[in-house]
Amino acid sequence: MISAVLRSALYMLLQLIITPPYALITLACFPLSPHNRYRVTSSWTFIMLFLLRNLCGIRYRILGAENIPNTPSIVLSKHQSAWETLAFQQIFPPQVWVLKKELLLIPFFGWGLAMTSPIAIDRKSGKKALEQIVEQGKERLKQGFWIVIFPEGTRIPPGKRGKYRIGGAWLATHTNVPVVPVAHNAGEFWGRNSFIKMPGTITVSIGKPIDPTGMEAGELNEKVETWIENEMLRISQGQQKMQRCSHKLS
Repeated sequence: MISAVLRSALYMLLQLIITPPYALITLACFPLSPHNRYRVTSSWTFIMLFLLRNLCGIRYRILGAENIPNTPSIVLSKHQSAWETLAFQQIFPPQVWVLKKELLLIPFFGWGLAMTSPIAIDRKSGKKALEQIVEQGKERLKQGFWIVIFPEGTRIPPGKRGKYRIGGAWLATHTNVPVVPVAHNAGEFWGRNSFIKMPGTITVSIGKPIDPTGMEAGELNEKVETWIENEMLRISQGQQKMQRCSHKLS
């Protein structure tokens, strides 16, 4: 545990040193095209993933990589940790996120985030937020971006389930763009608001694309939730088996 604390502290220190100048670099890229701005900004995440892998011992494996379509799609994913907000930029093609607008106010991090063309919504605005998601979502998809949405809206602890909001399914049914469901167990290694990052291998499972044609948003949302939550159980059971085997060998 002491080793994990020290490694996590070093990661945090390096993040604090690297992020401010990187944010200024991304702000200077404002005149560039959205895709070029994204390339510059997302390179910060690659550095963070490198540090997580080599300092904290957090790695990942992908199941179902063959399910990633060749055309821009909508990723609806489980949300457990800050880790997936980094790793998805390495796993999936150039993307934008649907997120709460307050995140853009965070010094340095939020400024860089604003350069990635996010769809920043006010969750309390109800139907207006759905209209914004569809309007800006169509524009981002035309630009060739993927769209990443966490239907539960916030990070949920392992073993728990949040309410799946309809925004992602609403966008899919109004654009007829495939939905790619994603499950992962990142929260078992880097929990919500947790300073300590435990070493291990995160499992990311990518489901087969779901064609929303002819489906109602509620029906699609339920289908996505069922797949993700069932896959979460399978991932968790697999992780437990891996841990038991590791203990036997040690």
